[in-house]
Amino acid sequence: MFGRKTMAKDEINAFLGAGTAYQGKLHFQGSVRIDGVFHGEVTSEGTLVVGQEADVQGTINVGQLVLSGRMTGEVHAREKIVLHRTANLQGCLFTPVLVVEEGAVVEGSITMNGSPKAETVAE
Repeated sequence: MFGRKTMAKDEINAFLGAGTAYQGKLHFQGSVRIDGVFHGEVTSEGTLVVGQEADVQGTINVGQLVLSGRMTGEVHAREKIVLHRTANLQGCLFTPVLVVEEGAVVEGSITMNGSPKAETVAE
């Protein structure tokens, strides 16, 4: 009855709303959605959701990225990056899985790293 509530993996546990601007370092667990302006560094094993009206600039290191807005910088996603049709990304992407909807814009480089097991050379 008084146990700790477990959070669903896709449940948003923080929200940086439209019309707001943030600068600095963001560290979080679970999922965070940004709909405003953020400049800086984001670090998490969780999911970063960037809304359609958002503008994010900086270095991003997350488990997953779901992008609908504008992002500039270097993005490292341990699991996956999803670019919706309204996404505009300028910079470098590093991810094992990339999903791009028709209409999304990517200007920069993409490096898709497989899992370490997949890189093992058979003799």
